[in-house]
Amino acid sequence: MGHESKTFSLTIAEMREFAGFAEYEQEFIERSLDIALSRCDAFKTWSVCADDKRAIRGQYLAYRELKHLRAMIPGGDTFDGIEGLMGTLLRISAQDLAMERLDSFSAYRFLYERLLGAAVRPFLPAAFCAAAALPQIRPERRRMLLQSLSEAAATAPAWSRKEPAFFPERIEVEAA
Repeated sequence: MGHESKTFSLTIAEMREFAGFAEYEQEFIERSLDIALSRCDAFKTWSVCADDKRAIRGQYLAYRELKHLRAMIPGGDTFDGIEGLMGTLLRISAQDLAMERLDSFSAYRFLYERLLGAAVRPFLPAAFCAAAALPQIRPERRRMLLQSLSEAAATAPAWSRKEPAFFPERIEVEAA
C-alpha cells in the first residue's frame, strides 16, 4: 500500500470516528478547532447567547497556551518538565470537560490530538482522568466520563506517532 493510500485510509477512519460522535460533540470539536486554529471569528460563527460568548472567551484564553504546551511535551521516558505539561493540560482539559459538550474519552482524545499533535497521545488518558475526577465536574458526569476510558486506552503500551489527517470544520450552508 502506497503512502497516499495509507494517508487516505487514515483520513477515512478519522472521518468515521468523528461521524460516530453526538452532534453536540461534533459541534464542540469544530468550534474548539476554529478557536485554537483561528479559522474564523468564533464569536460571530458560534455565539448564540451570552453563555456562548463567555465559553468561547474562556476557550480562547486557555487555547493561547497551546503552542507553549506543544513545546513542553516530553520525549521518551523522562519526567523532566512533566508538571508543567500536565498541570496546564489538566486545567485546559477540565475547563473543556466542565462545559459538558464532550461525553467520552474518545471525543476528548480526538479533539486534543488535533489541538496538540500526536506526541501528546500518551499523556491524554492521565489528563482526562485527572480532569474528569475533579470536584468541579458534577458527580454523575464524573462517573460517565471515567467509565468511557477503556482499559485498552488506559494501559496502551504504545501510541501512534502519526499526526491526525482530518480536521473537521463547520460548513455554512447558505439559504436558497
